[in-house]
Amino acid sequence: MLEETQFLRIAQSLPLLQLANQALLEEFKQATFFARIPAGRDVFLEGDRVEAIALLISGVVRVYKVGETGREITLYRFGNGSSCILTANAILSQNTFPAIATVEQDAEAIMVPADKFRKWIQRYDLWREFVFELLSQRLSKVMEVIEEVAFHRMDRRVAALLFRQAKMKNPLRITHQEIASELGSSREVISRLLEDFVSEGSIRAGRGMVEVLDFEQLEARSLM
Repeated sequence: MLEETQFLRIAQSLPLLQLANQALLEEFKQATFFARIPAGRDVFLEGDRVEAIALLISGVVRVYKVGETGREITLYRFGNGSSCILTANAILSQNTFPAIATVEQDAEAIMVPADKFRKWIQRYDLWREFVFELLSQRLSKVMEVIEEVAFHRMDRRVAALLFRQAKMKNPLRITHQEIASELGSSREVISRLLEDFVSEGSIRAGRGMVEVLDFEQLEARSLM
C-alpha cells in the first residue's frame, strides 16, 4: 500500500494517474508498494518467474541478453516514468523472464503485482492504453537493435555509440569491455576498432576513457 506522499510523487512521473478515474486510483494506492533498488542489483535473471512489474520514478535499469559465449548485448534501458516490456510480456503470457534486468543507477520504483497488472488491463481502458503504448515504444527500440546487429558493421556501430554519448558528455568514462557488452561484441574486437579510430585522429583513448576529437569524422564513420 502506498503512502500519500509516495502516491503524489509517482503521480508526477506517471501522467496516466492524473487522468485515471477514482476506482483505478484507489486500487492503485491499495495494491502497489514502493521499493528502492541499489545500483548493481539484478531485478530479474533469465528464467525468473515474474510476480510484479516496476514503474520507475528514478534511476535507470538496463535489460540485456547473454549469449552462450558470455557476450552481452543491450536490448534497451528504461528510466523515470517507464517500465520493462519483457516484464509486461512475461506477466501477460505467464512465462518466465527471457533476459536479465540490472539496475545501473540507484532506482526507486512502484511495484505492481502481476495479478493486478493483468486485471487492470481488462478493466481499465486507460491502463490498457498505457501498457500498449509502452509495448509499442520499446518494441521499436528492440527492432533497431536487431537491425543494427544484423545489417550494420561493428565499426559503424561503435562510431555511432561514441558519437551519440560524447554529444552529451565528452570525454566519456567507458571501458572497452563496457562498449563490447553494450554492442554484443568482444573486448578484443572493440580494442582493435578503437585503435583504428585513434590512428585516424577521430578519438583519443586512455584507461577507462574515450575522448572524441573530431565529431564530424566520427559521425561520417557512423554513416558509412
